[in-house]
Amino acid sequence: MKAPAWLARALSAFAAITVVAALGLGGWQGYRYLASRPVRHVAFEGDAARVAPADLRALAESVKGTTSMEEMRARARQVPWVRDASVRRDFPDGVRIRLDAYDAVARWGDDAVLSSRGEIFHAPLAAALIRVRAPDAMAPPVARQLAEVQAAVQPMASPIAEITVNARGAWHVAMASGLVVEVGRADVAARLARFAAAWPQLAAAGTRTVHADLRYANGFALRRAVLVQPPPTPAPAAARPKRPARKT
Repeated sequence: MKAPAWLARALSAFAAITVVAALGLGGWQGYRYLASRPVRHVAFEGDAARVAPADLRALAESVKGTTSMEEMRARARQVPWVRDASVRRDFPDGVRIRLDAYDAVARWGDDAVLSSRGEIFHAPLAAALIRVRAPDAMAPPVARQLAEVQAAVQPMASPIAEITVNARGAWHVAMASGLVVEVGRADVAARLARFAAAWPQLAAAGTRTVHADLRYANGFALRRAVLVQPPPTPAPAAARPKRPARKT
């Protein structure tokens, strides 16, 4: 007796589903087998060039023999200069680790570094960068303004040595020349730009400016170095002529 057409179609569909499920299960088992194989080869991508070669070699050795990609990612994020990392398998026994590295725009305090995103991190730093001293909560707003502040003082022909920002957001800028500038909280870059535009005329006066207060609506106050002239050195007394000896 011939089966109804609908039943034949149902059996055919069931058989197809069974085959697909079997293939899927087999593929999943195969993937699990390959994913469970220990790592033997490591390749780096992304910002790897900004990480020290010795640190990359150490990271590669540390992940060999492991199988957990989360563990590999955690180890990568512990490497100096690495901000974040992602890991993917490179079958049969390799991984590719993509690194996202920090950039550095300033030294932060005595032993940390500030990124352009306002992140504070710890890493070896050989570059000569501005030092910033501020509460950690001020890191993002400082990072956002730093490039503009540096550009504003360029006409002064002296780089910034150190910036201090207090908890209220007031900026204190120390130039490499020794000039100290009190900028205040508002319009930091604009105030510095106005002062820098007037600087050539101030410098031409011949007296060194040691402190400038820009916290005024229509100007600034200056404190000049006091030049103390040493007293003139007295001329040596003329030698008296010797009297001729008396004859006896």
